Amino acid sequence: MLLSDFDFELPEELIALRPASPRDSARLLVVRGPEGKLEDRNIRDLPGLLSRGDILVANDTRVLRAALQGRRASRGDGSDVEIEVNLNSRLSPLEWSAFARPGKRLREGDTIVFAHGLEARVAAKSEAEIRLAFNADGEALDAAIEKAGAMPLPPYIASKRPPDEKDAADYQTMFARETGSVAAPTAGLHFTPRLLDDLAAAGIQRAAVTLHVNAGTFLPVKTDRVEDHRMHAEHAELSQAAADAITSARAAGGRCIPIGTTALRTLESAGTSGELKPFSAGTSIFITPGYRFRIADGLMTNFHLPRSTLFMLVSAMMGLDVMKRAYAHAVKERYRFFSYGDACLLLPNG
Repeated sequence: MLLSDFDFELPEELIALRPASPRDSARLLVVRGPEGKLEDRNIRDLPGLLSRGDILVANDTRVLRAALQGRRASRGDGSDVEIEVNLNSRLSPLEWSAFARPGKRLREGDTIVFAHGLEARVAAKSEAEIRLAFNADGEALDAAIEKAGAMPLPPYIASKRPPDEKDAADYQTMFARETGSVAAPTAGLHFTPRLLDDLAAAGIQRAAVTLHVNAGTFLPVKTDRVEDHRMHAEHAELSQAAADAITSARAAGGRCIPIGTTALRTLESAGTSGELKPFSAGTSIFITPGYRFRIADGLMTNFHLPRSTLFMLVSAMMGLDVMKRAYAHAVKERYRFFSYGDACLLLPNG
């Protein structure tokens, strides 16, 4: 497969810079069956679009305020240097991998001073990333980062406006429990307490997984052949209780519908044998057309970037031609794209 196969035209004005308010007022494009029947609906219609006994699976990761502004002290060759740090993946209780700008002004052993007494030593440096050892660890480090940092908005939003306090709530799902992500599992942003009550009343079950999203989710595919792309790794967890609930729901005839690609990738990583088992490991699963889904019977997800691994994933579920037609329809009907945008409900079996 060629990367160009997954390209499509997207007007820039359709990139959402703020979410719908209230969250469950966003639009929902339903894509049904192998023929890809399209229906223009709303998120609030979700209880009626699913069936009693289906199970929705959310990612309960919590986004850290992972965008940090700091300074590196002068080495006697001029003034202090302002350093912009974006955390990527937690490596230990006190260490994170991160991206830094300007990275060329940093050396191993340098100390970066942030706000509220937070500091980090550059423990290692590569061409792409640095490894930071902080002066706190565990929950104390999480609390310090929360004080010193800002929400790590995706580059297609951050390039158009800075993060603000509204994003502190907007860019966090109501499922958020386990701190560790530097990007939100954005399909979960559409849910409200009212919607969850309506889903429960309709007999829709719920379970949770954890996948800590890192900045790799925004990395472009740079290889012409899709098969040559190396997928980034992210830590994922599935409990025995969640695995049992999903297995029981499917055995009783219900469908497993992940809320977002991160939940889906966790489930498929945990179910490679066809049987869903507890899971706690890094996953770099790369789902492209031709993949056989073992656990996910559908997917609720936002609209994704052209040429992205996530557009490849939805094309694997519904077929590339179907998804290109669905996205062309979404563009024509002025759906809002990406993290703060509208959503799709993909139901390959109708």
